[in-house]
Amino acid sequence: MENKQKFIAQIMTSKSPVRSAEDIDETALSYAEIKALATGNPYIKEKMDLDTQVAKLKLIKSSFMSQKYELEDRVIKYYPRQIKEHKERIKGYDKDMETLSQHPKIEDKFYPMTIDGLGYYNKEKAGKALIERCKAMTTPDEIVIGDYRGFSMSLSFDKFSSEYNLTLKNSLSYKIALGGDIYGNIQRIDNALEGMQPKQDVCKQNLAELEKQFETAKVECKKEFPQEAELTEKATRLAELDTLLNMDKPEHEVVDGDLEVDEISEERQQKKEYEMVR
Repeated sequence: MENKQKFIAQIMTSKSPVRSAEDIDETALSYAEIKALATGNPYIKEKMDLDTQVAKLKLIKSSFMSQKYELEDRVIKYYPRQIKEHKERIKGYDKDMETLSQHPKIEDKFYPMTIDGLGYYNKEKAGKALIERCKAMTTPDEIVIGDYRGFSMSLSFDKFSSEYNLTLKNSLSYKIALGGDIYGNIQRIDNALEGMQPKQDVCKQNLAELEKQFETAKVECKKEFPQEAELTEKATRLAELDTLLNMDKPEHEVVDGDLEVDEISEERQQKKEYEMVR
């Protein structure tokens, strides 16, 4: 039982739960507790039950407070920042879609593309020029190479994936991985531009969910520990039992009646000396 207690006492604590326990612990039954058990004192059982209950409640409260502090931090920092970023992104999509509407893609016609100051009015020629521009790159760093449909075009090389990336920029940025197909690359660019509306719709949905979570979090972080009254009541009763059972008194003070250990030893020594003298 003592060995079990050494482990249990390290787990049943008001601190955050630990993942390991050492085979050393100061918590063990005192002589006063053992005496109370041996004499059938009914208060000792109540005390031991309360010890466990109070320890569990403190552990639950510790977990509750940790979650509350984390939630408060999200209310102060995370949610406001995320909501602001989403709103700015939605505005960015609005501006970019307005720009795109001013440079519409006409069916069966190619919108002119500029690369290194030269204009390309044919999809095939523009696609070939784009691939040749990739081959001519001497640095993986992003560089501006031209514009298309009101958006500037920047080219970069990703060493990790070993691929060229084209970034379209206006209010927001849209990255496209380029391949070896001259027509496929142009189609990828158009798809990225035409795909702004669905992306904005997703962004709006995420914003609505964030705002809902934000309001819920503000309410939740104001709540107090629901078992606080129970913890206070049991902790108070436990303190009363500790006083009643005299658990905090040194073990050697009370052994037999009102005599201390030192007094008993002295009495026995005097008796022994008296017997020797006789």
